[in-house]
Amino acid sequence: MADEQQFIEDGLQRTQIDEFFADELGRAGYGGMEVAKTPMGTQIVLKAEKPGMVIGKGGKNIRKITTELEERFDLEDPQVDVQEVDEPDLNARIVADRLANALERGWYFRKAGHTTIDRIMESGAKGAEIVLSGKVTGARSRVEKFNRGYIKHNGEPAEDIVDHGVGTAVMKLGTIGVQVKIIPPEAELPDDFEVYEDMEVEDYVADVDDESVEELLEGEPEEGESEGEPVTESEADDESAEPEVDEEVIEEAAEETEEFDDVDVPDDEDIDEELEGLDEAVDEELDEETEAEAEELVEEMEDAEDADEGSDADEEGDDE
Repeated sequence: MADEQQFIEDGLQRTQIDEFFADELGRAGYGGMEVAKTPMGTQIVLKAEKPGMVIGKGGKNIRKITTELEERFDLEDPQVDVQEVDEPDLNARIVADRLANALERGWYFRKAGHTTIDRIMESGAKGAEIVLSGKVTGARSRVEKFNRGYIKHNGEPAEDIVDHGVGTAVMKLGTIGVQVKIIPPEAELPDDFEVYEDMEVEDYVADVDDESVEELLEGEPEEGESEGEPVTESEADDESAEPEVDEEVIEEAAEETEEFDDVDVPDDEDIDEELEGLDEAVDEELDEETEAEAEELVEEMEDAEDADEGSDADEEGDDE
């Protein structure tokens, strides 16, 4: 059998066993169960408001339940342990059954809901919610909710912290579903915080000693060194000393600088004078070009005027 199929079979079997206990131990105040499979057999822990009714006179009832588990659900050597519920008003399963019985006896739903949730909060619960759904007062079904305190509806806290119980009330007009959610007083919510008054911040700040910092920094590689190779004291002393200088390299560098010393490098004043001379030469060339262009334009204008005068004289002669 595949693992997924095995998980489904185990969940179905667990649900069927839970329904069996709810039917058989309803009058004893059945409050849930825990099933654990061990090499010695199947360990079942029952929670009940009245353990004596579960065990029965001389253990007669508990032997009957054990036999039924072996024959009906094929459990190998079931070992049933009964525990008493310390606070029944904080067990959602027991509260849901009580509220369903009260509705069946004729209690008005508002009175039953408010009375039940008040008893839950008086027992020390951090929050509770009761939901009644069905034909509560008439032919039309509706939903009525009763809330107190703080309740979680989703996320991991809703699955791990909130105790959930379901009951059913069979009425003349139809069935009424009862859902109860309770957060017990010892529950630790993820958003809880505590405020300390008259306390100094220094009490909560860890003191860091210089020695501890030095210990943390020990063994860290310096720049340019690999992390896997530790540095010894002798190597550190050698690195701290001045590096050796090659005299031949220094002599070659000095000879190269002497060769450049013989080259004449012009001063800044000489460079400025040369730049000024270049600017003057450029200006003179530009002036000459502009003058030549101006003379050409004047000659062209004079030739155009002479041509116009000659044409006018020819026209006057023709008219005569």
